Amino acid sequence: MNTLGLISMRMCAGLMGRRTTMLLRSTRCSFGMTLSQIDEEVAKLLELKAQLGGDEGKQTFVLKTAKGTRDYSPKQMAIREKVFNIIISCFKRHGAETIDTPVFELKETLTGKYGEDSKLIYDLKDQGGELLSLRYDLTVPFARYLAMNKITNIKRYHIAKVYRRDNPAMTRGRYREFYQCDFDIAGQYDAMIPDAECLKIVYEILNELDLGDFRIKVNDRRILDGMFAVCGVPDEKFRTICSTVDKLDKMAWEDVKNEMVNEKGLSEDVADQIGQFVSMQGGLDLAERLLQDPRLSKSKQACAGLTDMKQLFSYLELFQVTDKVVFDLSLARGLDYYTGVIYEAILSQTLPAAASTAAEQNGAVAGDEAGVSVGSVAGGGRYDGLVGMFDPKGRKVPCVGVSIGIERIFSIMEQKAEASSEKVRTTETQVLVASAQKNLLEERLKLTAELWNAGIKAEVLYKKNPKLLSQLQHCEETGIPLVAILGEQELKDGVVKLRNVATREEVDVPRFNLIDEIKTRTS
Repeated sequence: MNTLGLISMRMCAGLMGRRTTMLLRSTRCSFGMTLSQIDEEVAKLLELKAQLGGDEGKQTFVLKTAKGTRDYSPKQMAIREKVFNIIISCFKRHGAETIDTPVFELKETLTGKYGEDSKLIYDLKDQGGELLSLRYDLTVPFARYLAMNKITNIKRYHIAKVYRRDNPAMTRGRYREFYQCDFDIAGQYDAMIPDAECLKIVYEILNELDLGDFRIKVNDRRILDGMFAVCGVPDEKFRTICSTVDKLDKMAWEDVKNEMVNEKGLSEDVADQIGQFVSMQGGLDLAERLLQDPRLSKSKQACAGLTDMKQLFSYLELFQVTDKVVFDLSLARGLDYYTGVIYEAILSQTLPAAASTAAEQNGAVAGDEAGVSVGSVAGGGRYDGLVGMFDPKGRKVPCVGVSIGIERIFSIMEQKAEASSEKVRTTETQVLVASAQKNLLEERLKLTAELWNAGIKAEVLYKKNPKLLSQLQHCEETGIPLVAILGEQELKDGVVKLRNVATREEVDVPRFNLIDEIKTRTS
């Protein structure tokens, strides 16, 4: 069979489908091909057609993000970068260095570290013989990193995404993929000095972000365990009861008690005794009073925690942060790895009425008409035993740290931007290189390159002959503060007309002095 005949047959097969196949089979003798050869050729053509795509089998896509995730617009990212910069600046001010770890870990690394929350870990399919899981937080990978590299002293920060197979409530700021901003101090130091610095960092960040009123609740897992013991909670139920107490910021006491009694098997009397303790709040005075409590004073654990709590408040006084810190016995934090001091920052935000809808959509919990209660925006504590879990010889590295809840903070910052008339810039361009006449594209590109080479953030419109008005409007829309205007007369005189977009003031600047003038005006 000749080449032309075969090509004709293939074209027919692609166009006519089944009819062509039947026709080819009926006339196979005239082409000199067997039935199996024709079937093989037709299969190849149909496969090629499927690869190229066609109207009949065209796949329709649902254009949405995966459940529990979201996209961020340039405006949202500009706000987010501002928040990150404030947080990173604070971390660096306190002498931290940064690390990074893989987004997934061996499953066994994460197993058994998160208490009842372990069910929220994302497991991956077998990858080349390794069972893997997406990281649930940044603390456990940090502990693994310390043990693996035999590091005993470090002050580090880590900002990265973590993943939780949670039932997302995005209107309440709960996502399946989100950033954490962690600061941790690892090493053997005198009691409560690093812990106090972590609380100072939370205080500084929330003050600098100007998010409204906040308070930082502190407690100690040793005090909680002592409290459970004197109230009659069996040892094996400490962790599960701790997880239930941790829900007091979201549930009423009666609901928490109901879970303890009906789901966790505690007697009502034991639950009521716990209820008396978890209603207590105060400061240094409460720690001193509890040390004299006839029941708690019998617990060595509780006494050790209360003694450290007194020491902590003395350091917080020196750091000038006690106006925002409260000793709260209801604070539990359900993660299994905490061993000592624990803390959580609670933000109460009052927004203008215009921002109320945005608040509910972007992660805040609606309160009364005048304000919005946001909830926890930072948390952390001491975890002295976690690194030892990974060390082959069980060597412990004491650690304390804090995690900033960036998603909720970002939501509040976004709400504030929506409520105010202030325009959010999404670029950092300092100057637009423009022209007043036609045929000056080459000169604009040449000047733009000079500015880039000098480290100046510059733009040029991608048109050969843009109208001057269009160029000025672009600056006003994007917030570019300066325009460097070239014209035929300016080129002859060796000057550039520099225009202030806000005031519309224009001045001729010698070409050789333009870079210095722009740097002076934008510094």
